[in-house]
Amino acid sequence: MNAKLLFPARLTQPSGTSLLILLAFITVFWAGVIDLSTGGFEGKTALMSIPLLTCASICGILGYGTVPLLRRLKTGQVIQEDGPQTHLKKAGTPTMGGIFFIPVAVIVALIWSQPTPELIAVSLVTLAYAAIGWIDDWQVLRQQSNKGISPRMKLTLQITVAVLFCFWMIWHEPASITNIALPGGINLSLGLLFWPLAGFVLTAENNATNLTDGVDGLAAGTGAIAFVGLGAIAASTSPELMIFCACLSGGCLGFTLHNRNPATVFMGDTGSLAVGGALAAVGLLSGNLWALFIVSGIFFVESLSVIAQVSYYKATKGRDGKGKRLFKMAPLHHHLELSGWSETQIVGAFYLINTLLAVIAYLFR
Repeated sequence: MNAKLLFPARLTQPSGTSLLILLAFITVFWAGVIDLSTGGFEGKTALMSIPLLTCASICGILGYGTVPLLRRLKTGQVIQEDGPQTHLKKAGTPTMGGIFFIPVAVIVALIWSQPTPELIAVSLVTLAYAAIGWIDDWQVLRQQSNKGISPRMKLTLQITVAVLFCFWMIWHEPASITNIALPGGINLSLGLLFWPLAGFVLTAENNATNLTDGVDGLAAGTGAIAFVGLGAIAASTSPELMIFCACLSGGCLGFTLHNRNPATVFMGDTGSLAVGGALAAVGLLSGNLWALFIVSGIFFVESLSVIAQVSYYKATKGRDGKGKRLFKMAPLHHHLELSGWSETQIVGAFYLINTLLAVIAYLFR
């Protein structure tokens, strides 16, 4: 699929800076619209735009000191040899960038809003997944390979956090949390079935954002849009979670200042696992699982492309032990790269698609 067939020529080669401006406009404009519609600027409700801009500014400025420090600490990314060959030039770019925008966003959210049990819980989940990601990133750097900790250990740690969070919800939240609100005023009561679903959502979401983190500005930008969309939906019922989402959106936006193409830092698993964990925790606690699924549409498709690739390869495996590939490479963004799309084309298209998905989730909440 050629991007030039879908977009006018002047839009097919956006720069990383122009995409950063687009992302800033999408997130700040939307937060401002929510503040206007809810009376935030009149003091009737909590503001969304100000904490977003505050976190974006702090994280953006902090990056100018942290990125050189990460470079001096020799935290250069190890690039997969079987990935797109154009990515080999990125070897040595500092990774583990999640350490400077995830904690800042969480701390600002805790300071800005009343630290309710729900806010503290989602903050701890976010930091726990960031810690798992940091361990994995550290092992990658220490071993100078892409293996990190074993997949089994990584999954075990992710599930453990999910289970602990679910037990906390069972103990602290009302029984109505097992009800899922669907479009059209439909309320689906899952009862005990809710808990395995909740554990799956937490684990799947942070793995999905991790798979999306493969192109400059992609995971951070789509994460910023997803957070502002989910925060807008949670604003009426959970203002503290709305502020949390605003801060995480701002953190992602500030990080994108340094992660836009050509990236000077990567978020690593430290950032990507935390972003997914935070989204899932907010979606579960605010009772917006359906909205979470919609705003996470990009992450879902990216994960689905990997599952489909592996399944198709196994299903078509012949006697020689080789199978056929459904995509040129998975996840989907790599397939698009090998099909002729540039990184900025992919990122720009995904930003616009994710914005549309977030608007749909908001309108049909």
